[in-house]
Amino acid sequence: MTYAVEQLTPGSYDVLLDGHLVASLVREVDRSEAVRGWLIELLDETPPPQRPAPFTAQSHAFETRAAALAWLGIRDAAEVADRPLGEQRVP
Repeated sequence: MTYAVEQLTPGSYDVLLDGHLVASLVREVDRSEAVRGWLIELLDETPPPQRPAPFTAQSHAFETRAAALAWLGIRDAAEVADRPLGEQRVP
């Protein structure tokens, strides 16, 4: 199983598993626009035994985008931040 992300807008990504859309990765901000963290959430309600690894819950929270990408097993997470919008598909 290979995860990839495609940036939709700043702070919003589709999460693909073997080319299929399965989750979203979004930046959470408070009312003052300060970043509170990042959330990965499966798009469909999935019973625990049917969730793709590494999901143990419907959603998972992270302090940074790099931590969320690393959790998905996406290497070169730091490199993604340096790419222009639209070129941020990460294998």
